[in-house]
Amino acid sequence: MPDQFDLPRRLAAEALGTGILVATVVGSGIMAETLTKDVALALLCNTLPTGAILVVLITVLGPISGAHFNPAVTLVFTGKRELPVNDAALYVVAQVAGGIAGTMAAHLMFGLPLIDLSAKIRTGGPQWFAEAVAAFGLVATIVAGIRFQRAAVPWLVGLYITAAYWFTASTSFANPAVAIARSLTNTFAGIRPTDLPGFILAELCGAFAAMLLMNWLLGPPQARGPIPIAETTL
Repeated sequence: MPDQFDLPRRLAAEALGTGILVATVVGSGIMAETLTKDVALALLCNTLPTGAILVVLITVLGPISGAHFNPAVTLVFTGKRELPVNDAALYVVAQVAGGIAGTMAAHLMFGLPLIDLSAKIRTGGPQWFAEAVAAFGLVATIVAGIRFQRAAVPWLVGLYITAAYWFTASTSFANPAVAIARSLTNTFAGIRPTDLPGFILAELCGAFAAMLLMNWLLGPPQARGPIPIAETTL
């Protein structure tokens, strides 16, 4: 369990996991752009590695830090009083720093400038709503998965993100740290820095909406009260 590990090691796990996740997202996007001009095929080439690496990262780093890799997820667990506020703030710093390092690592692998601000436009109501939906589904998947099938959470999250790449208009960033890191790459996975506020706000709104709904949905069952006489005679 995460509470068996001290804070420095948990923070290192969060930074490492977010960094590898972003390196996978950005690197597979660069590779896809290099190999094909077919946008749908490029998106597929970006989707599969992202879903796969999430399964790996959550499996191997989850026991250390909880494998949030996402400020929205961290804030949800803080809202559920399962992570102290001070720890949560450091988690978010580690995630953002790790994500930026992941972008830089992907650029190094492909011989690009370490930082290259994106010019890719991702904005507007449909995109913001898509991000809220993406984050809502991600948090709902995590919270319900922990409740009913904890061992399956890595696969549940990986499969959800794989699906959400394709059913959301935004291709499911669903993660403020990843969004920030992707603003630093002018490649397939990029997003303009000026478009970040809308994405991040939408992600946080979706995450907290999921938290509120799942807290009610998964709460303790209510007693039915007396059974009507009619039912006892059936």
